[in-house]
Amino acid sequence: MSGKLMGMPEAAPRKNTVRLGDRVFSNLSKGSGIALLVIMAAIAVFLTIRAAVAISNNEGNFLTTFQWNANDSPPVFGIAVLLFGTVVSSVIAMTLAVPVAIGIALFISHYAPRRLAGPIGYVVDLLAAVPSIIYGLWGALFLVPHMTGLFDWLDQFFGWTGIFAYNGTPARSLMTVGILLAIMILPIITSVTREVFKQTPKAHEEAALALGATRWEVIRMTVLPFGRSGIISASMLGLGRALGETMAVATVLSPSFLINASLLESGGGTFAQNIASQFKEAGSMGRDALIASGLVLFILTLLVNGAARLIIARRKEYSGAS
Repeated sequence: MSGKLMGMPEAAPRKNTVRLGDRVFSNLSKGSGIALLVIMAAIAVFLTIRAAVAISNNEGNFLTTFQWNANDSPPVFGIAVLLFGTVVSSVIAMTLAVPVAIGIALFISHYAPRRLAGPIGYVVDLLAAVPSIIYGLWGALFLVPHMTGLFDWLDQFFGWTGIFAYNGTPARSLMTVGILLAIMILPIITSVTREVFKQTPKAHEEAALALGATRWEVIRMTVLPFGRSGIISASMLGLGRALGETMAVATVLSPSFLINASLLESGGGTFAQNIASQFKEAGSMGRDALIASGLVLFILTLLVNGAARLIIARRKEYSGAS
């Protein structure tokens, strides 16, 4: 029988009370998210306004012109060679860094003894915190001299691509930049991927071992599928740094940067390197042109991050459906 029928008073309904600290934290989180969106919108508006001024006065085609003479009268400039250099160097870096990073992360998390995994993980985290200018100086003083003559035979057959030589110097090329960027983003991808692999449920690994799977079969059937979205996120984080890297690229490439009408002659640079090397000497129109190239880099980064989010969301839906 209920308490009401027995003459007993009913219990008062419990009120959903929210603590003051939770309310303050919730409001701060919402405010931070809104502020971030406002800042991103303000950056986009600023870049668009300044880019529109430069593009309206440009005598060349902004998307296809291979020259960069923004300070001339009339100005002639385009982003074709910059887009080529940015994308190619980033693709080279990702191609070299991602497989090695996955291998190192697997070794630290599943193969190396604990006494060895700890120091290696610590060194990887330290390398991820090294400033880019240090990598650039190392690349210019150590990597470039050791790359001399290494890609001469590739430049003979594939010199028309502009990847293996820069202003006639094979050692200072997009290939060298890609190798340096791969070394730079390798610790970042490794660190994030390692932490993702460590989150693999132990029950899944033990179940695979109980069924007679080898260590590699356990990794292939449980660890890699579980960490797939994390690998994509880590790769996109490294790609974001590769796309926007400035000082390391500017240090490795020739300081006398000149974009010509021929891709074979210049070899191409990157958006960030071009902005850093020319912004100080640029005039009013030249700065607007550099800001226009920065807008393209801004859009390119947003597209890459959006594509990564879409891939991760689709894989989560597929995993939930299966």
